[in-house]
Amino acid sequence: MVKRMRNPFRATFGVSPPRLAGRDSILAEFSGALSDGPGASSRAMLFTGARGAGKTVLLNAVEASARSQGWLVISETATEGFVERLTRQHLPRLLHEFDPATFRSRLSSLSLPMGLGSASWETFEAHLGQAGLRDQIALITELLSAHETGLLITLDEIHRDAQRELREFATTIQHSFREEREVAFVAAGLASAVSDVLNDDVLTFLRRADRHALAAVGPEDVRLALAEPIVEAGRAVSEAALDVMIEGSEGYPFLIQLIGERAWRARPDAPDISVDDAYIGVQSGRERLGVLVHATALATVSDVDRAFLVAMSEDDGPSRISDIQDRLGVDSNYAGQYRRRLVDAELIEAAGRGYVRFAVPYLRDYLRTEI
Repeated sequence: MVKRMRNPFRATFGVSPPRLAGRDSILAEFSGALSDGPGASSRAMLFTGARGAGKTVLLNAVEASARSQGWLVISETATEGFVERLTRQHLPRLLHEFDPATFRSRLSSLSLPMGLGSASWETFEAHLGQAGLRDQIALITELLSAHETGLLITLDEIHRDAQRELREFATTIQHSFREEREVAFVAAGLASAVSDVLNDDVLTFLRRADRHALAAVGPEDVRLALAEPIVEAGRAVSEAALDVMIEGSEGYPFLIQLIGERAWRARPDAPDISVDDAYIGVQSGRERLGVLVHATALATVSDVDRAFLVAMSEDDGPSRISDIQDRLGVDSNYAGQYRRRLVDAELIEAAGRGYVRFAVPYLRDYLRTEI
């Protein structure tokens, strides 16, 4: 029985692909900041981008980079209670795993009550859970600094609903930076959500973080992201087949994985991926993109915003705002409001003065066939 070769592509949100395409410069910048020491600007980063642009995958890569340099990593999502999870779960766990004996000898750094010098770990851990975020980060970074390493905290899906906790968290990280502690912080979210957070007067520290808008990946990076996994998994792929998949992906990271996955499945036992397989991959990948990305994104917009998108879908290229106004029967002020909301939602983008275009591949086609 011939063993079937395993599909190397990972078309699942947040799961790291076999090769991360087009983000090498960001990772190099972050890695250099860890080596440069406290005060390096890229020790605080914000990633923004549309759904499927690879924000969470890039967070995964940043975490891997930090671990490779010996840093401890905490990965969280900005859902309700994330600060409590940091102080009750993540930080106590790291402290416990790092060197419990050292902690017992340094209980005074947390201003513990008298008489706890011979306390059990359970007693210490219970007190630690009440110490607060700033004290816990101070303790672990002091311990890590002796080993010339530090702590990275990543936070995914930041948004205004987490504003109160983000204020507490950002204030603590800011103090850690001012105290020149070995700390790094990287967050990710939709551009509109990040902008809402940054408009908070208390969160000025986050405005100074290095902000990276994740755009489409270039053709040569897409080629490597497709070809290398295929060859490493034991199959071949022609340049013509790669050209079909590259063009079909439009440089959209999640679609690259969808197309690769579906092209591989077309003839999983064949020694190579053909041009026909590539076309199957593009068509099937586009269909899955509609279900997983377009339908989800459209479910979050209002009826009037959806009507704006449908009006745009009548054009084969960029849409003139004045034409959309005429189709909807609204004035320029109303059209401007719709435009701003959809740009913030990263569904459309400016395409020159007075023009807009779709920001997500194949959204026009989806609207034409499904709406």
